[in-house]
Amino acid sequence: MKTATFENNLTQDRRDQTQDLQRALGRVVSCDGSRATIASTVGGMAHLGPDSWTVGRMISINLGSSRIVGLVFEMAAVQAVWDEGSDNAIHVQVELLGEVSETADGRTSFQSGISTYPPIGAVAHRIRASDLALVHDLGTRKAVAIGTLTQDPSIPATVCIDDMLARHFALLGTTGVGKSSAVALLLRRAIAARPRLRVLILDPHNEYASAFPDRALTIDAEGLDLPFWMFKLEEFAEVVFRGRSAFDEEADILREVVGVARERYRSGSLRSSMRDLNSTLLKRPLDVGQGRREDSAGSAGDMPTPYRIIDVLAIIDDLIGMHEKRWPHASLRSLKVRLEALHGDPRYQFMFARANMMETMAPVIAQIFRVPHHGRPITVFQLGGLPSEVVDAVASVLARLAFDLAMASQGTYEILLLCEEAHRYVPANPTLGFLPTRQAIARIAKEGRKYGAYLGVVTQRPGELDPTILSQCSTIFAMRLANEVDQQIIRSAISDASASTLKFLSSVGNREAIAFGEGVATTMRMRFAELPRHELPAMDVVAGVEGRREPGLDDMVRRMRG
Repeated sequence: MKTATFENNLTQDRRDQTQDLQRALGRVVSCDGSRATIASTVGGMAHLGPDSWTVGRMISINLGSSRIVGLVFEMAAVQAVWDEGSDNAIHVQVELLGEVSETADGRTSFQSGISTYPPIGAVAHRIRASDLALVHDLGTRKAVAIGTLTQDPSIPATVCIDDMLARHFALLGTTGVGKSSAVALLLRRAIAARPRLRVLILDPHNEYASAFPDRALTIDAEGLDLPFWMFKLEEFAEVVFRGRSAFDEEADILREVVGVARERYRSGSLRSSMRDLNSTLLKRPLDVGQGRREDSAGSAGDMPTPYRIIDVLAIIDDLIGMHEKRWPHASLRSLKVRLEALHGDPRYQFMFARANMMETMAPVIAQIFRVPHHGRPITVFQLGGLPSEVVDAVASVLARLAFDLAMASQGTYEILLLCEEAHRYVPANPTLGFLPTRQAIARIAKEGRKYGAYLGVVTQRPGELDPTILSQCSTIFAMRLANEVDQQIIRSAISDASASTLKFLSSVGNREAIAFGEGVATTMRMRFAELPRHELPAMDVVAGVEGRREPGLDDMVRRMRG
């Protein structure tokens, strides 16, 4: 096929009269409804130009009043031998994405899906820039630019922040492709578009503090106050037993003594909790003037009300000293030793040091969720300095509080919980991870949008992430993924007709992503905008260490001890 033979019927389609007549053109030779094959020729000594056939390029098939948009996903020469002296026939495989239609008054619109399929012999060529911009136009939805299209860097890549947040989003990619920078960019665009939005970042690597120097409050292990009495019994047991399954007797003892300790704190020192031990609710004596409580000691174990560890230890001592033993002496002694060791461990002082200086959880919520935010709506919660045994329990508390706060505010507080390394909290294997954390995050994913609680999922291992959580994320930014299992997860999540776009998942460049879902107009391959150096996450900043002083041995030991 000689491209010059197309000159007669392509003159009216040429937007720029200076275009080379020998630009890459072809004709449709087959079509099966979702894909088409285009026959074209390439000169034996052809050089790469802006109109050359390349994989990943968007093309247009001209039908006169409309143009079909396709994506090149495969190319092959017809003959196995390349002839450098003449033109060589090639076959270009394209996936049909949608259709650009023109009205009589000259207006154009794009729709996904095909209403009129191309006939055999229809002319195909590189898509015009105006059509490419129209394909990714969000229409009446509020668009926020986050980068540029890979096919044409002059066209901005836009997302609808409202839809991206309200229906949750996920950012997936292997290590080193620019995930953290992309997260920082998306969060900056989100808080600019939604001034009422508050963001809580679960940061296991302590890398996001440097990304928002002017917009975030950083909470680390030294500055954290998360009282132990705000933990539910399951969460507190996770801390007490250091991530191991508790003996049934010890767990039951802990439940009872915590309930009695809460009752003692509320009643003050005038009431002796010994009357409530080793007796049923019906046999317990009535207190004149105490009034009726909506929660009894037996049901108050999970209420976020204060109690004292010293009371818990005293109650265990009382149980040990009883003549009639309700619990084995060894179990009581073991639980007491665990609690004393936990209370004295300096790594857990964020739970115990100032816990009983607070009568309510209001100061904690005000600090973590920025109420009021005073121009800093982002909280970077650094989990890297916490003991590994307590990280899951802390994540559970934070996720639960985020949902409860949004629900209690009836949507006036919009809270985005961003889970970095999300596969640690909601793994695909239901036997792994911490159940309360999984439940708290799943509750945001399933019900959060009704109350203004949103979820952002960031992971390098989507194959290890709970598929239920990923399915709730309606906007996905897929960066480079080399693992075939991870790629298959993304293929199963994509809903529109451009599944061939995902063939590029293993080869996209750094800062590149394939975005699809509710937040974008159609599946697009884009490159995130580059952030200024001072807004990059800490682990993305390439800095030498030649000028930095080595810390002393004592300083290093102190850091290692937390």
